[in-house]
Amino acid sequence: MDLFDKLENRNSPLGSFTSDGYGYYTFPKLEGPLGPDMKFNGKDVIVWSINDYLGIGANEHIKQFDVEATRKYSLSAPMGARLMTGNSDEHEALERELADFVHKPEALLLNYGYQGIMSVIHCLVDRNDFLIYDELSHACIVDGKQLAMSESFVYKHNDMEGLEKQLIRATARSKPNSSILVVTEGVFGMTGDLGKLKEIVALKEKYNFRLLVDDAHGFGTLGEDGSGAGTLLGCQDGVDIYFGTFAKAVALIGAFVATEPRVKEFLKANARSQIFAKSLPLPIVATARERIKLIRENPQWRKKLWENALKLREGLSKIGYNVLPSESPVTPVLTEGSTKLCTTIMREMREKHGVFVSGVSYPVVPKGMVLIRLIPMASHTDEHIEKTLEAFKAIKPIVHQNQNLGEKISA
Repeated sequence: MDLFDKLENRNSPLGSFTSDGYGYYTFPKLEGPLGPDMKFNGKDVIVWSINDYLGIGANEHIKQFDVEATRKYSLSAPMGARLMTGNSDEHEALERELADFVHKPEALLLNYGYQGIMSVIHCLVDRNDFLIYDELSHACIVDGKQLAMSESFVYKHNDMEGLEKQLIRATARSKPNSSILVVTEGVFGMTGDLGKLKEIVALKEKYNFRLLVDDAHGFGTLGEDGSGAGTLLGCQDGVDIYFGTFAKAVALIGAFVATEPRVKEFLKANARSQIFAKSLPLPIVATARERIKLIRENPQWRKKLWENALKLREGLSKIGYNVLPSESPVTPVLTEGSTKLCTTIMREMREKHGVFVSGVSYPVVPKGMVLIRLIPMASHTDEHIEKTLEAFKAIKPIVHQNQNLGEKISA
C-alpha cells in the first residue's frame, strides 16, 4: 500500500480539528505585541493561553536587548554543533548561571526542551536499566521512554504506593549492571499540581535509583527565589537531574539540565539532539542570560503572578466552577461535558466576551470531561481578571446545561 494513501486514512487523536478547526481550535493565530491583550481574528481579546508567566516577553528592556544582541552577533553565529564549532564564552557563562540559579553543580544547555529531555532520557538508560515514570508525564517524557532501550514501568499519578511497587519490581529484576531512573514532573502542566518530589526523594533511603525532574512550569515561578518545585518543597538536593525549559517563564527557545559534573560530561558527548544539531544562536544565549538575571532580580514579578492566579481561581470558585486544586499558577477548570461543549465554551468566550481561553477534551482528559486551562501572567491586571470572571459568569447557563454535578466532577 502506498504510504501517503495509508496516511490519508489514519486516524488522529485530534480528529477533524486539524482540518475543520484549523485556524480556530487548532493552529489559532494570536497577533500583535505579546502580552495579555492581543488580537484574534481581528478582534481584541484577553489572552489566558500563553506561557509567558512573568510577562518578560513583552518587557521593553528585553525587546531592546534582543535587537542589540542580534545586531552584535547575528542569528547565524555560532555555526555548527557545540561539539565541533558552535561553542562560545556566552554558552558556557549561561550554563554556570543556570547551575547557580537552581542550586546544582553544573548545567548543560539544550537547544529545545522537547527534543532535549527525550535525548537525555534516551542516553541515560540502556537495555539493562529500568525507567519508571508518572502516568501523567508530558509527551516529551513518554517519547523519551519510547526512544530508550530500557524496560519501562508506569505508576498512577502521584501514587507513592504504586511507585514503590514498581521500584520493588525493578529492583527484583535487576542485574549487577542494572540501574533505575525515576522520572516525574515538578508541575504537571494540565492540572497544575506538583509532583510528590519530597516523598520520592525519601524513597531513596530504601531503594537505589536516580531522580529526573521535568520542572518546565516550575522553573522561574516556584520557590522563594524562583528556582523551582524542588526548592519550594525543600528537596532540591535529592533531585539528581533537574530539567528546566526557557519556553515558559523565560519566554524563549532553549532548555537545560542541571546535575553532577560527571553526568554533564557524559551528556555532552552522548545527547544526540545536541551533538548532531546546530548550537543555539548567540543572540538567544545572550538574551537568555539577561532574562535569567532579570528574573532573579525582580521577585515582585513572581509575587504579582501568584496574586493574579489566586484572584482568578478564587473568583471562578465563587461563581461556582470546579477549579482543580492547583499548586502552581496553572488554573484548570474541569466540568462534565462533550467535545462540543469544549468548543462551545471557547467560541462563546472568544466571540462574545473577548476572552481567549483554550480547552481540551478526550483523549487529553477522560471521556465526558472538559478541561479549560487558564495561564495567568504577571502582566494581567485586575481589569483583565474582572472581565474574564464576568465572561465565565455569563456562560454559566451554557455550561450548566451540560453539567452533572456528580461524583465524576468532585473526584
